[in-house]
Amino acid sequence: MARGGTQEVTNKQLVEGGCAGCGVKLQTTANDKPGYIPDSALEREPAICQRCFRIKNYNDATTVTIDQDDFIKLLGGIANTESLVVHIVDIFDFEGSLISGLQRFVGNNPVLLVVNKIDLLPKGVNLNRLRNWVQKQAKTQGLRILDVVLCSAKRNMGFERVIEALGEHRGKRDVYVVGATNVGKSTLINRLIHDFSDLERELTTSRYPGTTLDAVHIPLDDGHDIIDTPGIVYAHRMTEVVPRDVLQALLPDKPIKQLVYQLNEQQTLFIGALARFDFIEGARQSFSLYISNALPVHRTKLERADELYADHKGVMLAPPKAEQLDEIPAWTRHRLTIRRGTDTDIYISGLGWIHVNSGDGALVDIHAPKGIRVLLRDALI
Repeated sequence: MARGGTQEVTNKQLVEGGCAGCGVKLQTTANDKPGYIPDSALEREPAICQRCFRIKNYNDATTVTIDQDDFIKLLGGIANTESLVVHIVDIFDFEGSLISGLQRFVGNNPVLLVVNKIDLLPKGVNLNRLRNWVQKQAKTQGLRILDVVLCSAKRNMGFERVIEALGEHRGKRDVYVVGATNVGKSTLINRLIHDFSDLERELTTSRYPGTTLDAVHIPLDDGHDIIDTPGIVYAHRMTEVVPRDVLQALLPDKPIKQLVYQLNEQQTLFIGALARFDFIEGARQSFSLYISNALPVHRTKLERADELYADHKGVMLAPPKAEQLDEIPAWTRHRLTIRRGTDTDIYISGLGWIHVNSGDGALVDIHAPKGIRVLLRDALI
């Protein structure tokens, strides 16, 4: 993948019929449908839809519903190509951003696993141990991978290794970039565009899930493409169920600081009004929370937890705000047994995780919006 090359590609050729920001087909007739662009903006270089324009300039995005079957159909087509598949996952929400059953979609095409957002982990994390952890988790999920690359596209950490890995494994093939919503696919591809082409355009990036709406082709100098695919929407992630203005607090944008609480049994921690942790039974021990620094945590006795929530949800216990609570599914309780002698995380998809610091074992309850994935896993840190 060399810079420039003999194949000259203009922005007009690149985005013909599609938005340069999200890939959706452009249209000028229905302003409430994907791809709408005013006639007056058609000559803009590069041409972007009104939705992308509003994201870029006002950090605002209208809700556009994309049929999940369309995502699956697009993914399924990869098996009929000869390609390198780059699967980007978010280390902060690893299990929630791993594409379930990816292997059957990509067929025999090799998979490079790029683990993004490592800049969010606390400083001092052992990267070799982290890579081993990722390899083990991917194998558990039935994913066969060529290699694991750790990076932060936003902070330019490990990006050179991403480029090296693409050079090592691509050969003369297209590159399909796949991932769930909000894992940083477009940010990473923008780095590729910036470093390896002369194209004057960028994909639309934002905190809003589902920013890329259709496949976006970025030509390479050897006649092949990098293809950015829409993010898979998984309803089991907290990021998909909260109101949009809560995303800013939910998604960390700088290294998370672990919050350590020494608890006796029958004590409770509230994470805003998004989730609740009850320490039901066990020896006095500490628990470390790895969540966005913007989320407040409140401790109380279990016997007072229901009353506290009823009196203070949406105000002291926030986000979300009181008027937004009806937008989120009602909580479901998950009872979890942490076995003695294990090094365990309690993972809540899209929110973060709680590390059980003791090996003494414990019985805990997690209350989270219905449908949100909650599970036990080997400790990440």
